[in-house]
Amino acid sequence: MVHRRESIRRRLPCGPRARGAFLLRSLLAPPWGLRVADEAPLTLMAVVRGEAVVRLDTGERRHLVAGDVGIRCGREPYEVVDADATVPQIVIHPGQRCATPDGIELHDLMSLGVRTWGNHPTGPTVLLTGTYHLDGEVSRRLLAALPPLLAVPHGGDDRLVSLLAEEVGRDTPGQQTVLDRLLDLVLIDALRRWLAGQGADAPAWFRAAGDPIVGAALRLLHDDPAHPWTVGSIARRVGVSRALFARRFTELVGEPPMTYLTSWRLALAADLLRDPDGTVTSVARQVGYGTPFALSTAFKRAHGVSPVEHRRRSAAV
Repeated sequence: MVHRRESIRRRLPCGPRARGAFLLRSLLAPPWGLRVADEAPLTLMAVVRGEAVVRLDTGERRHLVAGDVGIRCGREPYEVVDADATVPQIVIHPGQRCATPDGIELHDLMSLGVRTWGNHPTGPTVLLTGTYHLDGEVSRRLLAALPPLLAVPHGGDDRLVSLLAEEVGRDTPGQQTVLDRLLDLVLIDALRRWLAGQGADAPAWFRAAGDPIVGAALRLLHDDPAHPWTVGSIARRVGVSRALFARRFTELVGEPPMTYLTSWRLALAADLLRDPDGTVTSVARQVGYGTPFALSTAFKRAHGVSPVEHRRRSAAV
């Protein structure tokens, strides 16, 4: 199971990595309706029991039933209701502050236990919600591939959602880390199934991961970004000529191998810099830059700010 999950993660560039994610189990009896205006970049909704309708202000909607997973990509408000005709009675603001549409605070009044909330303790609908707070927790490359709203029908690994549902209500040492990783796995499983169903419309990097040559090369780069890779050394490792490898990689991924490696290293660096215990020097070493100066130069060229400034802004969010 561990090896399978790790292989899934490698197929998603800079796979999701929650840190202190907001997770909530909602127990709901109709009529119920939520307007979510928390400004999170990405939210996962898993229906454990019952059903729900997720709708955007644009009119787009998805109907979810037990076993389905919905994913909202984007910071604009959206609504989750029991039926199309239902008007939201609750607004969720940034910081997960809950209130009625006219501003009366509700979160404490509707608490039903550890990370559990709702309007009825035995409500027929059980909904799990997991929120990624920062863009850096899910790569820009992955976010750019997703529509504003998608639904993944029942058919994945039911054990993951069931386990997440069980763990959400527990309050034990290290529980937040357990929940973060379970949320990541549920999201990865859902995205993998959704991307696999897109066929020719799937992003190039996902389709390339299934190619025997380019997929093997991507795994090398993802597993060991600090290695001093060259086009020639990668080609030798996957057993083809340098010219054939460079041409095939560029055709399938959409950019040359070294360009891809640079963007991968800098995306990892941006993620690692959020860890307050890491230094620019240690991050540079982990992603394949010989000196912090070399990393700083490349990072500023790609992100418009220095690694130090990136860390400062991330800490302030």
